[in-house]
Amino acid sequence: MESPSVTVVIPAYNEGQRLPRFVERLTQVGLKQPAPPVEFLVVDDGSAPEHAAAQRACVEAAGTRFTEAGSPHRFTYVAAPRNGGKGSAIRLGWSQATPESEWLAFLDADGAINAEELFRLVRMTTSPETGDVDVLAGSRILMAGRRVVRSLARHLQGRIFATLTDLTFDLRFYDTQCGVKLVRASALRPLLGVLSEQRWLLDVELLALLKRQGARCIEVPIDWEDFGGSKVIPGLDAARMFWGLLQLRRRLDRLPLPPGPSH
Repeated sequence: MESPSVTVVIPAYNEGQRLPRFVERLTQVGLKQPAPPVEFLVVDDGSAPEHAAAQRACVEAAGTRFTEAGSPHRFTYVAAPRNGGKGSAIRLGWSQATPESEWLAFLDADGAINAEELFRLVRMTTSPETGDVDVLAGSRILMAGRRVVRSLARHLQGRIFATLTDLTFDLRFYDTQCGVKLVRASALRPLLGVLSEQRWLLDVELLALLKRQGARCIEVPIDWEDFGGSKVIPGLDAARMFWGLLQLRRRLDRLPLPPGPSH
């Protein structure tokens, strides 16, 4: 079997209803787009038994379909020992990625970022225009040719968080929290022993560490649609956001880093 070029980790916590539909769509699109080869790792983050059973079943069925079709893509189910949060599940998946993968990624399980957009980003990893890029980060920027369906409350909360993040880390990112990011493995693997955020701040931790290493990052406007049922707490206020960012900043300021990516 051909080694995957991209490993995509999908963290799943009690997604027994939404994940099967999303996995089915990823399978359909993947069968039409065989290259670059993708390894999907669905990491069950300590889901309730009924959700875990549904998640495992859809992943195993998708893996069988890829195998029977002779597709280079693959689906694998990984069970975390307990619920540790989105960040913890993503880090677990990355630690189990096929060593030959050239890019490590994560993708939210809710389907807000559709399968077509995911595979568009995957194709960008082999484009000459992104040959010197280390990070391809999806971004919910409403612009010509893109479709972003999002409640006003979530949009405003996102802008507050983006402002606080820029004040704290100077990342110059419009949207640090969009649920799809692809990182060149040579830049990310040295950080796997350093990343420690368990939940929603993993995105910021990852981008901040990569920036300190001199990684080259670009934001890619994508289509995005909020289907509801988000694990994000709507009432998360600015003070709590800012406190979390300050704690992260203090920890990273004391952290020695491995050498940055080389090209």
